[in-house]
Amino acid sequence: MHEISIMQSTLELAEEHARKAGGTAIARICLRIGIVSGVVPEAMEFAFDVLKKDTMAETASLKIERVPGVFRCSGCGAILRLADVCFDCPSCHGLLIMDGGGAELELSQLEIL
Repeated sequence: MHEISIMQSTLELAEEHARKAGGTAIARICLRIGIVSGVVPEAMEFAFDVLKKDTMAETASLKIERVPGVFRCSGCGAILRLADVCFDCPSCHGLLIMDGGGAELELSQLEIL
């Protein structure tokens, strides 16, 4: 479960930014997670709940935004933004090729007190 180490790093980064901004606590952490990033949002939420204790984010909430992937159909050339990984075009059933987006894993917003 690599989400635990990812969340540990996220909390450390959030605390670093909060301290630099003169904050004393973190109210909310927002993450953007792409559908092909290999990261399971539910596992991130679990890791957050476990790891936030005794940190500046102890009472913080976590918001996760799922980022769709952009795919191009090798058959008809259609460009599709999909919220789920799919391998065939819904129109022509041609093979879908990743064409950008969907691999994100980023700390997008930090609300500090």
